[in-house]
Amino acid sequence: MAKGITKRWILNILSVIIFIIICIVLCLSFVIEDYYYSSVEQTISYRFTELDRVFTDVNSDTTTDFLTLAQSYIEDFPDKGKLEIQSLNSVGRVTLTSTGFIPDETEKMPDLDMALKNSSKSAITTSELSSGENILAGTKVITNTDGTIVGAIRYVTSVGDINFSIAVIISIVSLVALLIILCVVLSGRFFIRSIVGPIKEMSVAANNIAQGNFESTAIVKKYDDEIGELSDAINHMAKELKETEQLKNDFISRVSHELRTPLTAIKGWSETMLLTGEDIDKKIFQKGMTVILKESGRLTSIVEELLDFSRIQSGRMKLIQEKTDLVSELDEAVYMLKERSIQEKKHLMFDTPIEPFPIIMGDKNRLRQVFLNIIDNALKYTPEGGNVIVQIINDVTHITVLVSDTGCGIAPEDLPKVKDKFYKANQNVGGNGIGLAVADEIVQMHGGTLDIESGIGVGTTVKIRIPVYNEAEIVDMGEENNKGDI
Repeated sequence: MAKGITKRWILNILSVIIFIIICIVLCLSFVIEDYYYSSVEQTISYRFTELDRVFTDVNSDTTTDFLTLAQSYIEDFPDKGKLEIQSLNSVGRVTLTSTGFIPDETEKMPDLDMALKNSSKSAITTSELSSGENILAGTKVITNTDGTIVGAIRYVTSVGDINFSIAVIISIVSLVALLIILCVVLSGRFFIRSIVGPIKEMSVAANNIAQGNFESTAIVKKYDDEIGELSDAINHMAKELKETEQLKNDFISRVSHELRTPLTAIKGWSETMLLTGEDIDKKIFQKGMTVILKESGRLTSIVEELLDFSRIQSGRMKLIQEKTDLVSELDEAVYMLKERSIQEKKHLMFDTPIEPFPIIMGDKNRLRQVFLNIIDNALKYTPEGGNVIVQIINDVTHITVLVSDTGCGIAPEDLPKVKDKFYKANQNVGGNGIGLAVADEIVQMHGGTLDIESGIGVGTTVKIRIPVYNEAEIVDMGEENNKGDI
């Protein structure tokens, strides 16, 4: 991973930075070189202008005036330390220099050749002497009043010092560039490490999570940025997965127990009735068959609940929507559990409203399943002599069903989780922990809400709100869909 990220960083970032810095150094080198050479050339060009004034009155029939003026100009030249001045005769031979040394006649003077060809009679070029020294030279051809060439003045300077100055500056610029690249590399290395380190930890943690090991997945948050947020997210995910795994294991254990209890009763009574044979007492036979039927129904209920949960998880649960009288379905659910409440010495109270309630659009079987589940839970958690009160209220746009009990209540820390799958707040009461999750999902599929209010020792109230059927809205919706089809 580190090699991959480092490689991408080098290719995508560092290479671009190095390329840009090299381009900047080359451009600066060109600018610096051009600046220094242009300065010398401008100085020589200025001297060319000066020569036009000095040699403006040269006679047409002799070079004496030129030689005299050239000697005087060279002797009085103020910048002899910067430029060497040479006086050339009409045939291009050096006759006088500011240094007192006459150069070898074999030395080439390309600047003179170019000046003779140019209309301005002047030229500035760089060349190399036979000694290997690089020079910059400029020549101005002097003509008399008739246009006849009487001589030339040549300025010569060594570019060794210029090249040295340019080399020093370019070296400094290159050194600064190298320092910048070094700083970029060091900072980039530190930055990559700050990313790679946490990512390695996350990779290890992810592998541990994939293997079901949630104990050693904690990632240390080093930075308060996106990496830190990702670390927090993975830590939170590991914590939630650990809790879900524990809930799942508890769920499997509870379901196994829930299944084993009725199966044990069915098996026991079946064996008893089989061993007794034809001599079995009629009362014992009826009692055994009653137990078998009751426990078979209990098994069927558990399996159906598990199947519903599976359908919800896979998104395969479908509702059979039709106009439904919610009061009738609630009344049926209360009636089905009334006998049980009497046997358990608990008071299940529901006053069927006299006034008509609006119709809803829903699946009557699923809604009755929700009511049975909620009332069943209320009875489970209500002690003997306690009350379970069922109410239905018309809120115009919604129908609200309230199921209140005087049971033990739910602790505040458990209340937000009671609708989660597998979660069971009270382990001392039977149940598999998915009934409320299934009920909540069914209510949501009807466009309603299921809310729970509770407190320790004060009982629990479950509030179910289902929207009322509005035919006008359904018609409008249908028309909109038709428009969309068109």
